[in-house]
Amino acid sequence: MNIDDIKNISVIGAGNMGHQISLHCAIKGYNVTCTDVSEKMLKKADDFVDTYLAGRVEKGKLTQDQAREARARICFTPDLETAVKDADFVIEAVLEVLDLKLKLFADIDKMAPPHAILATNSSAIVSSKIADATDRPEKVLNVHFFNPALVMKLVEVVQGPHVSDETARIAMALCDRLDKVSVHVKKEVSGFLLNRIFKVIGMEAQWMLEMGVASVEDIDKACVYGAGHPMGP
Repeated sequence: MNIDDIKNISVIGAGNMGHQISLHCAIKGYNVTCTDVSEKMLKKADDFVDTYLAGRVEKGKLTQDQAREARARICFTPDLETAVKDADFVIEAVLEVLDLKLKLFADIDKMAPPHAILATNSSAIVSSKIADATDRPEKVLNVHFFNPALVMKLVEVVQGPHVSDETARIAMALCDRLDKVSVHVKKEVSGFLLNRIFKVIGMEAQWMLEMGVASVEDIDKACVYGAGHPMGP
């Protein structure tokens, strides 16, 4: 299997991350089916697609044809099997509840084609805790998009010990096709890459504040104007 075999993407969860990931994939040329147990969430996501695409056309970021084509490539359904039965790549973006993910991945494993890669967008639960719920652990990994997914470029691809090199390679290549900047996290560690870095920065900033080294305002200024962060810690 290679990146050119990825045509159909299924996104599980139509919440803030799920519907943005879905729409971004559709804009970049993939056929996307998004599912959720909540009809209300699906309706909200469907409405968001229309509003967002119209706004991009109005701002000159997309042509009418591009928006129309993207809209045609995305659909929403409450039925999980319908969503994943033709999927080449599945991205789960539901609540950070392990039992929920275990049940979901077990169900997806039975419904999705054998070749499909099953990714979790989780930033808190590593895929090694989920993979054994499936018969394809080598194809289960974390692909962590940042919020808002339509804007943020970074994606963390986390290769746990059970993940095959092929799966990690395809996930990285998919990020490239989605015009994202991917980083290959070669070991499962809490917080992955960026959140661990930010945690240390936050702890150090708190220590400097408590020790009277600098004010909140000056610590924030140092991060924004010296390190190029969009905001201070």
